Amino acid sequence: MDQTRINRMIRVPEIRVIGPEGEALGIMSTPDALERAVDMGLDLVEISPNAEPPVCRIMDYGKFKYEKSKKEKDQKKKQHVMHLKEIKMHPKTDVHDFDFKIAHARDFLVKGDRVKITVVFRGREIAYKEFGEQLLERVDAKLVDIALCELKNRLEGRNMMSTYVPDKVKIEKIKRTAEKEKKLAEAAAKAAGAPAPVHVEAPKLGEYVEDVMEEHEESVEQ
Repeated sequence: MDQTRINRMIRVPEIRVIGPEGEALGIMSTPDALERAVDMGLDLVEISPNAEPPVCRIMDYGKFKYEKSKKEKDQKKKQHVMHLKEIKMHPKTDVHDFDFKIAHARDFLVKGDRVKITVVFRGREIAYKEFGEQLLERVDAKLVDIALCELKNRLEGRNMMSTYVPDKVKIEKIKRTAEKEKKLAEAAAKAAGAPAPVHVEAPKLGEYVEDVMEEHEESVEQ
């Protein structure tokens, strides 16, 4: 709730006034300051109530609130909300499938999300937990350069899992190195008279990955 005092809500006898362009207008009585604001078609807004005397500014308060609200919304859009992404594997997951899922685990981590790798044991596989541990050790080795292991090899029923969080320092270092290498490659190509290498973004496979995960989960349930 907005508790800012404006216009006739300001009850103190005198205030320090700032003009609409940020200019200092000095100390004056509140009625005189309000009259000046009205003459300008603006509002008198208390911006520092605890000062002695309180500081007020002459401004368009409606426009100020709108711009403030817009700025806060823009800041929220830029903030990344960390989500937990789960990727499921089996003790017998082949190399191709393993690399495919690791690639997406890395993509999630670089984007700022947490990742849970779950090894699902089928039937009698649960008797050979060491296979699940070995698989998660391979995962550790593939993610150690960009992530921290938050939860390691936890067994819950027929599932063994490890959880990873982004290591922001390492990720930023990798990004800086990649950017530096890109600039060096462009400079070398320019010096050689060849066209600069074109950076092509990898296709977005997020939806496809989710479909694969769903199919994988269905096969586990069967």
